Amino acid sequence: MATETDPIIIKKYANRRLYHTGTSSYVTLEDLANMVRAGEDFVVTDAKTGEDITRPVLAQIIFEEETKTEQNLLPIAFLRQLIRFYGDSMQGVVPSYLQFSLESLAREQETFRTQIAKSFEGNPFGQAALHAVEEQTKMNMAMFQEAFRLFNPFAAQAAAMAAKGQGGEAKAPEQGMPTDLDELKRQVAEMQSRLDKIGR
Repeated sequence: MATETDPIIIKKYANRRLYHTGTSSYVTLEDLANMVRAGEDFVVTDAKTGEDITRPVLAQIIFEEETKTEQNLLPIAFLRQLIRFYGDSMQGVVPSYLQFSLESLAREQETFRTQIAKSFEGNPFGQAALHAVEEQTKMNMAMFQEAFRLFNPFAAQAAAMAAKGQGGEAKAPEQGMPTDLDELKRQVAEMQSRLDKIGR
């Protein structure tokens, strides 16, 4: 049985059946989707090996949702871009960026819903509704772009190193002068400071 802090254990058997250890009953992917919506934390493990297979199961839930509804969440262009990131040098940055973006969107969703409701009230097809959507989208995109820039603090460092390479071998730093490592530490500290401000 799971405690208040421990996630619920869901076991997946070879016959693809999912077993909820908390309620001692079998569940479906739809049941797991409802648990996610309700904020219930769970971990899916392979019943035979004990391997954590939560990620592919959640991905399967998303696939099921995308195929059974007309209101898809994931645009084709987004899916294509996501596939391009696999194996790319930016692959390590993408998870943090997506997580930060979605958390920011979740924090703003109530404000967004209120704005949309007011805009559509009495004028469902008016320009006011479209304007509210556009403005909120612009705000989110600006925030996402800033977050993405902050999560990639090494680009400027790489550019500086490349510039030094064009001018010949880099000179050894004089005593008391900041090194590349010092500059990197400074950039990381600046990134953390800005993330804290955005979070607030």
